[in-house]
Amino acid sequence: MKNTRRVLAILLAATPAFFAATQAALPRAAHKHLLALVGTYTTKTPSKGIYAFDFDAETGKLTAKGVAAETPDPSWLVISGDGKHVYSVNEAGKQSKVSSFALDAASGKLTALNQLPSEGEDPCHLSFDKTGKTLLVANYTSGTVAAFPLLEDGKLGPHTSVQKDQGTLGPNKERQEGPHAHFIEADARNRFVFVADLGLDKVLIYEFDAAKGTLTPPAAPTAQGAPDPFSAKVSPGTGPRHFVFSQDGKYLYVLGEIKSTVTVFAIDKQQVYQPIQIISTLLPDFHGKNDAAEIALHPNGKTLYTSNRGDDTIATFRVDETTGKLTFVGVTPTGGKEPRHFAIDPTGHYLLAENQHSDSIVVFAIEQHDGGLARTTQMVSVPSPVNLQFYPAK
Repeated sequence: MKNTRRVLAILLAATPAFFAATQAALPRAAHKHLLALVGTYTTKTPSKGIYAFDFDAETGKLTAKGVAAETPDPSWLVISGDGKHVYSVNEAGKQSKVSSFALDAASGKLTALNQLPSEGEDPCHLSFDKTGKTLLVANYTSGTVAAFPLLEDGKLGPHTSVQKDQGTLGPNKERQEGPHAHFIEADARNRFVFVADLGLDKVLIYEFDAAKGTLTPPAAPTAQGAPDPFSAKVSPGTGPRHFVFSQDGKYLYVLGEIKSTVTVFAIDKQQVYQPIQIISTLLPDFHGKNDAAEIALHPNGKTLYTSNRGDDTIATFRVDETTGKLTFVGVTPTGGKEPRHFAIDPTGHYLLAENQHSDSIVVFAIEQHDGGLARTTQMVSVPSPVNLQFYPAK
């Protein structure tokens, strides 16, 4: 009980404002040229690993700079805030790794530093804690999450924490046969780490000790029927994949891969997550198989986007900043197959869709008055693109 009260007290201190993503859209000329690094799948494809591009934020033009690093199946990567280092996953079942690289931001070339086991199977997402000193890893197949310290030379230090997601499995016997950690991110105050687990139909909340780099599952409420401030539960069979907080931190948007929905949670003063809306990412007349993949909020906080694999579209939603609820605007074809990921450039003027199964990245202009998408003439070829990261990121 003492532990539960302690954790709840900390959660109460972490007011919604601390979850706010405060970065507004930058002026178009703030960063005319950005480095874009693209992670790919190399197994059964001609890809060699991570690819580098120059992105012109004024025109939306992508120009290839070549292979940044040869490494197996780097399906997710992150760039350090100072632009000196890059970290990627290497999906390989029980032999999965996490890799570190030194980055030459001018050329886009990466130099391998070291590589460590990911402490699980098939890592699919990475993020930094808010100090930038710890790398957080979500291992999909094993349902484990891990933390690695980042050393001064950019190398990965031995892991400081490993936890296996715990909870009741969802009803989909094919997809939810075990826990599947799919997304991991520290809160803005760096006291908690949130994990979307597709197998458990929850966004779990771990306590995070930034000094020690440890993750600890908080104690559940002891009173029967008491609200659970330590997870956001979606409807059975939803399969949460990724999530994003509203800019004021009052709402959480959770993308369900299996049901192709967004569940909107209101966050009260006790940090209890109450679902207030479930909305489809698809048109009402869509029939067929679809797996929702990515979710992102525009830098101005007024528009939310998700990607559909199967329908092969980007869904657009208008955000009611008063209620947090979404209005479905429509879908835009991505010009390819299987848009596993998309990225909004730091200026907020372009959205880049990575079509995994058609080996292409397509650039869309974002209409600033309503968030609508208009396809540009920009399209580049890259084998099996599945993740894109910009530097500078702000």
